[in-house]
Amino acid sequence: MDCEVSNGSDLQDERITNLLVFGFLQSCSNHSFHRELEALGHELPQWEEPDEELQTDGNRSSHSPVGRIEADSESQEDVIRSIARHLAHIGDSMDRSIPLDLVDRLALQLRNACRSEEDRRRDLASALEQLLQAHPTDMDKEKTMLVLALLLAKKVADHTPSLLRDVFRTTVNFINQNLRAYVRSLTRNETD
Repeated sequence: MDCEVSNGSDLQDERITNLLVFGFLQSCSNHSFHRELEALGHELPQWEEPDEELQTDGNRSSHSPVGRIEADSESQEDVIRSIARHLAHIGDSMDRSIPLDLVDRLALQLRNACRSEEDRRRDLASALEQLLQAHPTDMDKEKTMLVLALLLAKKVADHTPSLLRDVFRTTVNFINQNLRAYVRSLTRNETD
């Protein structure tokens, strides 16, 4: 596989995940990190389709990777925001099932500047595993993991708003590493 194509896919996945996590956090009810989220929104790259070139006839030519969602960037953004709102609604119903001591522990781990991003992803994975064991749901495992990862990000940011950027980055990285195929599937299914 061409390295450039692979990097384009990675950039597309990261954009989708950034938008999904950001949209989820925006859609959550009762959050105390509004200012931090607004500032983060200004720092995130604007939505663009990767690897597109403007042709002389005014159309866009794309050398995109296989599996790219066939939709213009605006409608794709709308689809991802819609998915984020739906996941936030599910998360609101699960919100009370997240133990405060788990959130406290994860916030403390994220606050430790000496921990690597890989350590932080493991901390998030460990917290998710505890939640999955303690609170089985009737949803499929990938959807449950995605909602709980997003919900943990929200809970940590609510607990300590100054950690929003850290928990956002860790959550995006975790999703891209562990749930990338599921997120791609979600976005493809919504555009069909």
